[in-house]
Amino acid sequence: MSYDYIIIGAGASGLLLAEALGQDSFFKDHQILVLDKATKTQNDRTWCFWERGQGPFDSILHHTWPNIHFAGKALDIKPAIAPYTYKMVSGDTFYAHYLSKIKTYPNINFVQDAVIDVHEAAEEVTVLGETGSYTTKYVFDSRFDYKKLQSQSRYPVLQQHFLGWFVKTDHPVFDPTAATFMDFSIPQQGNTRFMYVLPLSETEALVEYTLFSEHTLENSEYETAITHYLEHTLGTKIYTITLTEQGNIPMTCYDFSAANTNRTLKIGMAGGWTKASTGYTFYSSLKKVRQLVAHLKADKPLLKFSRKNRFWFYDLLLLDILYKNNHLGQQIFESLFKVRKPQLIFKFLDEDTSFWEDLYIMAAPKPWPFIKALLGRLF
Repeated sequence: MSYDYIIIGAGASGLLLAEALGQDSFFKDHQILVLDKATKTQNDRTWCFWERGQGPFDSILHHTWPNIHFAGKALDIKPAIAPYTYKMVSGDTFYAHYLSKIKTYPNINFVQDAVIDVHEAAEEVTVLGETGSYTTKYVFDSRFDYKKLQSQSRYPVLQQHFLGWFVKTDHPVFDPTAATFMDFSIPQQGNTRFMYVLPLSETEALVEYTLFSEHTLENSEYETAITHYLEHTLGTKIYTITLTEQGNIPMTCYDFSAANTNRTLKIGMAGGWTKASTGYTFYSSLKKVRQLVAHLKADKPLLKFSRKNRFWFYDLLLLDILYKNNHLGQQIFESLFKVRKPQLIFKFLDEDTSFWEDLYIMAAPKPWPFIKALLGRLF
C-alpha cells in the first residue's frame, strides 16, 4: 500500500503530528502510516514543561507544581510561577493516550517495524523496514544521529546528560509544591552541573544529576552525586530506588534543516525542535506540529518549513560561552534568577518576549562573556 505521509518514530513529535493530522478534516482522505520499532508501552521517559493555564495535556498529567526551586552559591528561592504551572507527563501514559487516539482515525495505521533505510526518488519515497517496504509521497523522520553533529565544527555541541532515580524515603523529605528547576549548590568541578528534583509527594521524587557539558560521565559518577545529595543536602539516608531514568539531549544550534528535502522533513530532536539553550523539546514539539500542519495545508514546500529567528542567535551565543568556559553556567543562571522573575524567564525561553524584554533579560548576567561570544561570531 502507498501512503501520503509516513511518520518514522512514535515518540512525542511523531505521535503529536499523527494525532494533529488525524483530527483535522483537511487530511481525512490522506493515508498516514506511523512506524516504530517498539511497542511504545514502557515508561521509558518523563517529559516536563511549563505552561500558562490549562493545556492539551492536562488530562494525562502525572503531576504539577505551582512553584519552582532554584538554588546556587548565594541564592535559594522558591517563587510561585503563576500564571504558569510546571507540568509532568510520564511516557507510558502519553503513549497509551495518543496511540489510542490515532487508532480511532481510519486513515492512520501504526506498524511496529524498525526502519533500516529511506530512499527518495523524484515522485515518491521508499521506506525500508526489517519486515516490510513502504512507499509514500512525504516522510516525517524523527530518527536522530549524533554523528552528524560531531563531524562538524561550525556550531558547538554540548550534551545535556543526566541520570535520575525515582526514590521513596522513610520520612517526609520533599516539598511537593515546588519542582527544583536547578540546584547549583553542588560542586561544579569545572562544568555546569545541577540537581533537578521533581517531588511527587513528601516521600517520593525523581532526583536527577544533570550536566550541560561536552562529555558524559561514567554511571557511577552520577550515582555518587545523587547519593551525596540525598544524604547530605536533603538529609535522608534511608530510601528505596523504584525506577531509574537516563538521557542525553543535544544542545546545539546546528542547522538540522540541511537534511531536509522537498519530500523528507526531520522532526523532533532530529529536526532541531529542541530548545538549544535548555534541552526542552516536548512543548516546543507541540508548537512545531501546529506550524507544520498549517504549512502542509497551505501546500508549501517542506524545504521552506524551517527558519532561524533571533532566539536562535541568543542560544548560539550562550552555547559558545559554555563550550569554551563550561564553568560559567552556574554564574549565568544564578545571576538571571537572582534579579529577574521566573515568569519573564519562562516567557523568554518560550520565545514570546519582545525585543526590549530580551534586552532586559540579557542585562542580568555579566555582559563580557556575551560580548566576547558576539565578537567571535561577527569576526
